[in-house]
Amino acid sequence: MILLPLLGLGQTPQVEGGVLPATWITGGPNCLEVPDWQIHEYNPWFYILRESGCTNYEKPFLYLVFGNERVLLVDTGAGPSDAARVVQNLIAKWAKRNQRDSVPLVVTHSHGHSDHVAGDRGFDGALGVTVVAATVPALQKVFAIDNWPEQIGSIDLGQRVIDVIPIPGHQPAHVAYYDRKTGILLTGDHLYPGRLYITDFPQYLASTKRLVQFTASHPISHILGCHIEQSSTPFTDYPIGTLYQPHEHSLELGRAHLLELLAGLEQIQGKPEKLALRDFTIFPRLPRPDQKKQ
Repeated sequence: MILLPLLGLGQTPQVEGGVLPATWITGGPNCLEVPDWQIHEYNPWFYILRESGCTNYEKPFLYLVFGNERVLLVDTGAGPSDAARVVQNLIAKWAKRNQRDSVPLVVTHSHGHSDHVAGDRGFDGALGVTVVAATVPALQKVFAIDNWPEQIGSIDLGQRVIDVIPIPGHQPAHVAYYDRKTGILLTGDHLYPGRLYITDFPQYLASTKRLVQFTASHPISHILGCHIEQSSTPFTDYPIGTLYQPHEHSLELGRAHLLELLAGLEQIQGKPEKLALRDFTIFPRLPRPDQKKQ
């Protein structure tokens, strides 16, 4: 395991390093040759899964984080997602490699939109699996968040604590997950290289401020969202419905992008309107049809 020292941060614990791929599989050009899922081992305890654009144009990213006592899955995919089969196979291989009989699985979500919960049904009734509904009451109960959305919750996977940060604004039950081991912040659809759709501007602004405050005192190695819609050409995104993105932006962003997001929001808060920035676009809009009032 690579340990990256945090210079200048006093007694802050070291962060486990990992490797991200140079490129991700998208959805083509020949769907007959593209796997339904790309599985990437960031390090032996942290995995990133991407659903192929040949399965669903959203091409969402899922995250699987192992602790000593249980494993956390964030999101279950879009469309005809068979995430349950893929994840259970991956967990079985991990358990075998680590000489474990089994590992209990907690399935949770970044938020409740259909392209992040479609695979939930595959986990229904599965032995050793707990599915946390993408609703505010369920999140509050499981992650011990009494004061939503100001309070930060957490889950201990066994010598691995994940902080759970409420960030409504894109969707009422949206949360971010911070892995203290790797310093990775999972921001779902709140911040990623693409179109940042805002359905409640005041909430979204307040949530971004909370993320900025949180990251000021926590080491951030990467900010990882759930989609890539931006191309590698600055200020240019791929149209909605694009399956094959041969020149897409990298998945990972950094804290500087979070600060840029906050600055952009503050710039347009008097008149919320579309604002294109180099690596993402701020996109105020009405709630989606599947937007749930939690």
